[in-house]
Amino acid sequence: MNTISVDLLAKVEPPEENTYLNCIRCGLCLAVCPTYREDLIETASPRGRVALARKGLEGQLDFSPNLYEQMYKCFGCLACDDICPVGIRPAELALALRVLQEQARPKKWKDILFGKILSQPEMIENTTLPLRIYQSLGLRRLVYSLGLRNLLPGKIRDLEAMLPRIPRRPLRHFLPEITESFGENRHQVGFYLGCAQSLLFSEGSSASVRVLARNDCRVMAPRNVECCGMPALGYGRLDLVRKQARHNIAVYESLEVEAIVTDCATCGSTLKGYGKLLQDDPDWADRAKNFSGRVRDISEFLCELPLKKPGNRLDARVTYHEPCHLGRAQQVKDQPRDLLKLIDGLEFRELPEADWCCGSAGSQLMTHYETSLCVLDRKMNNLKQAGAQIIASGCPGCQMQLNSGIRRNNLNVRVVHPILLLDEAYGTPDE
Repeated sequence: MNTISVDLLAKVEPPEENTYLNCIRCGLCLAVCPTYREDLIETASPRGRVALARKGLEGQLDFSPNLYEQMYKCFGCLACDDICPVGIRPAELALALRVLQEQARPKKWKDILFGKILSQPEMIENTTLPLRIYQSLGLRRLVYSLGLRNLLPGKIRDLEAMLPRIPRRPLRHFLPEITESFGENRHQVGFYLGCAQSLLFSEGSSASVRVLARNDCRVMAPRNVECCGMPALGYGRLDLVRKQARHNIAVYESLEVEAIVTDCATCGSTLKGYGKLLQDDPDWADRAKNFSGRVRDISEFLCELPLKKPGNRLDARVTYHEPCHLGRAQQVKDQPRDLLKLIDGLEFRELPEADWCCGSAGSQLMTHYETSLCVLDRKMNNLKQAGAQIIASGCPGCQMQLNSGIRRNNLNVRVVHPILLLDEAYGTPDE
């Protein structure tokens, strides 16, 4: 049976009526939706998903696999949530329908992936071991030099192109749990080391800790944190997200820190949402609210400080791709740009449609390849217009997607985290 019966629907937590009843069908969301702009099909639009959700929740439409597929096609970029004049939040509604499906008929593979593997850092590291071997033994270099990559199916080729230079060891194993300030300890902050940052982008997070230390911060980076919960949330497992949230909150409660800093846009938006996520839990509501109130994206936190001016020049043209989970979810828009403009020698060029989704949305290049690729091509066309040598972005998923697009288009553009450039401009600690 692929539908949800009325009796079963009564036993789960459906979205509140005000999340779907007030749509006035004005169509403003159509202009900003990346999936609709590619497909031009009503069901691929925020307005269409709201209508489908309402019909299902009112019993006029079966909760069929096709209905849920429309919810999973949503990139969750939040552009529709921002533009809706009556406060409908179609992106959140699509997530709520995914949660509804999992409440009604949970899938065992999600328990394994999100409940076991992603809840244990050691397990995550083991799953990426083949990738580290592929790179460290020189196999990747051989594949590229012999042109073997071009023999791969397009999807596999593009997924391989997403990979950055993978560190030999996850950062979690050698990042000190306490990094003293380079000068006076004026601030004590917690650093949240995300999964992708530890496994794939260790250079960026190492730079983040150095920049914090450079600016009078004593940095505490506990190793026993778990995944922030966004992967599980994206696949409807709200129960597992709450479990991960409680664990992470408890970890930082044992530390005396004024802020919890993260350099991952997706992690930041999820961590800031713990307060809402656990607001109905009497044992955790206040603890979650206190935790989320202290979470800061690193660019946001640095711009709140009397930031020290970097001493080195970086002569290059740079542009900035704004991650959806940073710009829209956290309203952190100007700060990354301001940090880049602080560096002498960098010529900042605004990227056309900088806040338009890159097509990553976590796993869309795997699950909805063609649509993700079309959205990525749009981003690459804008990157060509900008004429930049470097594109900065504070989200590992975006960086991987941009890497794939740049390799597809044979562009000579470097993809970095903005803080990595700031760290380079500061130079070595004794400079």
